[in-house]
Amino acid sequence: MFVDSKTAEQSAIVNLAYSMCAAARTAPKACGVDHLETAVLTGEDKDRLAAEMRKVGEALGEAGGFFCRDAAGVDASEAVVLIGAKYQVRGLNEICRLCGFADCAACAKAGAACAFTAMDLGIALGSAASLAADARVDNRMMLSIGQAAASLGLLGEYKMIVGLPLSASGKSVFFDRPAP
Repeated sequence: MFVDSKTAEQSAIVNLAYSMCAAARTAPKACGVDHLETAVLTGEDKDRLAAEMRKVGEALGEAGGFFCRDAAGVDASEAVVLIGAKYQVRGLNEICRLCGFADCAACAKAGAACAFTAMDLGIALGSAASLAADARVDNRMMLSIGQAAASLGLLGEYKMIVGLPLSASGKSVFFDRPAP
């Protein structure tokens, strides 16, 4: 069997994306509570995400220039991994207060994010990104992808989302890029 480099690289990236979702799932979570969701986008779904990134960027005007710049990176990627977290409190109440509220009920009532939500998401992102780095696949964590994914409702009730586009090319499309 003969497999050309483009086909091999595309297959490797999609398989890696699935493994990154597993790495995010098995990453340590605060209080042992899992409020994460993952997804992989390719093809038309990835293109729809890039279009939404441009739409969000244009709506933000000059401040949103990085959305349009990052959309070009999504266009150049083979797949995008989404990792999102719910704004669920952990029930630690007065012993925590990292969210800035008196207790978990006040945090939830305000619709704010539990500090552990961001910590869990960060650990999961680090686990997924390190797997991509170990596989020598270019990737970059992007808030802009997460905002567009949330705008499209791609992860439903999961509001805190970050995306990792994946590419295998001679030069990383995610780092040597123009300023917005």
